[in-house]
Amino acid sequence: MAGTVNEVTDSNFQAEVLESDVPVLVDFWAPWCGPCRQVGPVVEEIAKEKGEALKVVKLNTDENQQTAIAYNVLSIPTLLVFKHGAEAKRVIGAYPKRKLESEIEPTLA
Repeated sequence: MAGTVNEVTDSNFQAEVLESDVPVLVDFWAPWCGPCRQVGPVVEEIAKEKGEALKVVKLNTDENQQTAIAYNVLSIPTLLVFKHGAEAKRVIGAYPKRKLESEIEPTLA
């Protein structure tokens, strides 16, 4: 559903992210990570504002280590934008909303 942030897992990452018809922003996070909790509301705002143009999902790295390892996610939060099944942008760390949007906006064009 547009505007919501859904959880993805190792088992549905292929279908939900790599096979998506629209770009996908994946928030790699963990419940114990303070900066992840800071960036969470920013990611949710972006999901609401970008609607149909961008799918936004979260992946808990504690529960889904296979995908995190596959994409070389060494620190969290890490935000990856996937376009046509490939990584198009990587942002590491908790950014303010405007900075994060300026980082991912070019991948949506």
